[in-house]
Amino acid sequence: MKNQSSGKTRNQAVEEGHYARKQIHCKSRLIAWSHQSRFDYGLKLASGFGDKVVLDYGCGDGTFLAMLKDSDHPPLKSVGAEITEDLIQDCISRLGSHQDMEFTSIESLKSPENDGRFDALFCMEVLEHVVEPVPILNDFHRWLKPGGSLVVSVPVETGPALLVKQMARRIAGWRGLGDYPGFDPYTWSELFRGLVAGSSQHIRRPIHRNEAGGYESHDHKGFNWRYLKSLLEENFTVTAIHGTPLQWAPIGFCSQVWMIAQPKKTDKS
Repeated sequence: MKNQSSGKTRNQAVEEGHYARKQIHCKSRLIAWSHQSRFDYGLKLASGFGDKVVLDYGCGDGTFLAMLKDSDHPPLKSVGAEITEDLIQDCISRLGSHQDMEFTSIESLKSPENDGRFDALFCMEVLEHVVEPVPILNDFHRWLKPGGSLVVSVPVETGPALLVKQMARRIAGWRGLGDYPGFDPYTWSELFRGLVAGSSQHIRRPIHRNEAGGYESHDHKGFNWRYLKSLLEENFTVTAIHGTPLQWAPIGFCSQVWMIAQPKKTDKS
């Protein structure tokens, strides 16, 4: 439970993370509940990978891996990967460097020694921001062991959930809460297409450039989880789809959707 590099407990280190401060401990009960339920569901899924090697791709401030480490079924080894060095160093400084937990750059993962290394790969609230997801999905396939599991969580930004989220973002922005200083505007035509979206990309998505990190990304506007699913199915077999936080409701009424998949066999595997 101790972070050996700082003397803090992991729980204290998690609460000091930027994500935990803005989301899990947000003053908006709706935002806090939605994000906490996502972590709870992720931990439930990860309980099946005790004593395995787990990768969290796009680990952010390390919140999920820290929670997983303190769960009843911690992995044998957990690796958190991020795109920028400042995020990686922040995780190391708060959570420490342990033999069973490491943080590294996404670029470093591309080393051949990571091919077939992981029993499970979690990617939560990341792929909606990626401009070109196919190369990343190919990397996922390469990094997973044969028979390994891919767990993807992305926001639902189509159907009824789109209207609810845009309203919640507007209110949160007014209150200065969470990561929502404002909200992405939709034209009436774009909003309608989002409500009736199928499995193809229904509107053009804006691209933003991070000058500090030197990379391009999308915000949430126009993200379509069904389109991502169609890309995922090129190299993976999707075995289950669930929604949170309302696990009993249709996906269109949920905030996030989870897709659990296994890599398809190739000539090399």
